[in-house]
Amino acid sequence: MGTKEPVRMLEFAEEIGHPFCTPLVPQPDYKPHTQSDRPRYVEEAELEGPIFFWTLFTDGSGRTFKTLGIPLLDAFNSRFVDLMDRDDPMFQERGPQVSIRINWPGYAPWGRQIPTRDFRSPPLPVTRSKLARNVAKTVQRFILEMDGRAMDDNAQEAWRVGERHIQLGDLMLIGLQHVSMGSWQAHLRLMRPL
Repeated sequence: MGTKEPVRMLEFAEEIGHPFCTPLVPQPDYKPHTQSDRPRYVEEAELEGPIFFWTLFTDGSGRTFKTLGIPLLDAFNSRFVDLMDRDDPMFQERGPQVSIRINWPGYAPWGRQIPTRDFRSPPLPVTRSKLARNVAKTVQRFILEMDGRAMDDNAQEAWRVGERHIQLGDLMLIGLQHVSMGSWQAHLRLMRPL
């Protein structure tokens, strides 16, 4: 039997807001492709709580406070000075990899696997900072693969990704939601108006 309803990341992020007051990327929850897989991988799976990426944000008046989200360009370039709990180990009880899922508006569901261990000997769980970097690289790959592809018929053009559209530098990672046994959905916020 499944666990209690987990914290809904998008609802939580919307509720607490962000100093930029920019939109969250609206994504439906990832679901396994076949109906027969849903009970085993979602309904009967022990889904964990979300992984958040809290950062310290300094406003124009010099006041510093905690906010939800790390710019993906910072994560991609290993700039973690503002990331809280950056050395915390992640996925300690997981296998060697997990799938990162993206259900970006206007595009087909997409996913890629990332490692849950570093390359030391013996391998240790990745840290929150290394996880953020791996997710940033995954989102960059998604954007590169979707660049130039046609969007769904009823898609809003404003959500197009790629060159001259939404790029890695326009996004921040707010967190990962455990959506099925081996899958975590990346939730993102724009860093500029849509």
